[in-house]
Amino acid sequence: MGRYIARRLLYAIPVLLATTFLIHTMVFVLPGDPIQGLAGDRPVPPAVLAELHRRYHLDDPLFVRYFHYLGGLLTGDLGSTFTGEPVAGTLAGRWQVTLRLGLTAWCLETVLGVGLGVWAALRKGRWADNTVLAGTTLVIAVPVYIVGYLAQLILGVRLGWFPVSGAEGGWPTAYLLPGLVLASFGVAYVARLARASLLENLRADYVRTAGAKGLRWHRVVLRHTLRNSLIPVVTFLGVELGSLMAGAVVTEYIFNLPGIGQLVFQAIQLREGPTVVGVTTLLVLVFCLANLLVDVLYGLLDPRIRHE
Repeated sequence: MGRYIARRLLYAIPVLLATTFLIHTMVFVLPGDPIQGLAGDRPVPPAVLAELHRRYHLDDPLFVRYFHYLGGLLTGDLGSTFTGEPVAGTLAGRWQVTLRLGLTAWCLETVLGVGLGVWAALRKGRWADNTVLAGTTLVIAVPVYIVGYLAQLILGVRLGWFPVSGAEGGWPTAYLLPGLVLASFGVAYVARLARASLLENLRADYVRTAGAKGLRWHRVVLRHTLRNSLIPVVTFLGVELGSLMAGAVVTEYIFNLPGIGQLVFQAIQLREGPTVVGVTTLLVLVFCLANLLVDVLYGLLDPRIRHE
């Protein structure tokens, strides 16, 4: 297992390099001068402009700029913003908010998605199954920003069940409604995935054999069928953890949460390329670690899976 984990970590290196280079290229290939863009309509003295270009390697070729960034990344330096503030220092005050939001949404996806999927599968063709299928289809069809504004208006403003803006209430009060909005698509997908996987396993031969041996139905479902049915769900949930961190941009903007998503949104508006690239690098690392965790959990959920 140790060699398998080491090999997977090595596979993550080219993924990290390719992704960071792609994002770095997309950010810094945009036309216009980001330094002049920060100044707005105010003129920047040529000497100051030249010094800032030299400091941030803006006049160097694209590959040279990327290797400068990569060299700093190997020492744990995510770079500096155009105002001179370290990107890592900017993230230090915000990653807790995004982490709380992402984990809240992930837990809601796991509990609600798996619960609804199992409930629908065990009542196939009944009103419960039809309700889950119709509800998840509706959630998937509606964009997340519309779900966010509707939830904010109905559950926050009119009913007053949750705060509608900011993180002053702390966890979990200020994070339940944004977490539910962020998890809405994932809950729908996990529910449908869990339902389909459980229905497929309920038709397997080993389920009929277990029933013929006299095992109780709930024991067959919980100890045998559900365990095998969770393998595709775990795959999705592992990758989804990184997706939730990236998807927090819209949710944090709607609910005015001072997290990484809001930071990226502001950085894109201000054309703060180093901040966008630094945050993206952090998210790619989260993706790689989540995929590694999924691969390790495979062997725990199904002993038939062997890591060669």
